Amino acid sequence: MRGGLALGVLFDLYRVLSGQLKVPLWLKGLCDLLYWLIGTLVVFKLLYESNGGEVRPFIFLGLGIGIILYFLLFSRPVIRLIVLIIRIFVTIVRIGKRMIELFLIKPVIWLYRFTIIFLGFLSATAIFLFKIMLQLCYPVWKLLLWLVKPITRRLRIPIPAWMKKTGQSIAGWFRRFF
Repeated sequence: MRGGLALGVLFDLYRVLSGQLKVPLWLKGLCDLLYWLIGTLVVFKLLYESNGGEVRPFIFLGLGIGIILYFLLFSRPVIRLIVLIIRIFVTIVRIGKRMIELFLIKPVIWLYRFTIIFLGFLSATAIFLFKIMLQLCYPVWKLLLWLVKPITRRLRIPIPAWMKKTGQSIAGWFRRFF
């Protein structure tokens, strides 16, 4: 009779889980096979404990009576209990996911955004200060060119073309910032 009750509980567990998990059709056959394998092992373990593993006709009668009693008396409460346990488990998983999102993922996202904004602010400030520095250095640059021009004319040192081109590109680069 204990074996019949155990098979009934196992069957309800299998039935509720396969319904809740929406097992695909191709996997149901494998699940059925797994149910019967586990059921057989449970019955043989109970049979071995109770009478040394002897199989007699009254064993099958006891299994049948146990299954019938289980389905008449205990099936609905066990199904409700299994559904409740599944709901509790799903709720715990949902709360766990939310906690991970709130305490791990969101702070990392906010820290990333704050870092990007802060680095953007620092780079904008650095560009602003660089432009001010260039504007302050521009008169000194013009004065330096004005002072060097007579020396280069008196010495009549020919300036190579590559140096002129480099100087022009540097001057163009400086003009871009003003």
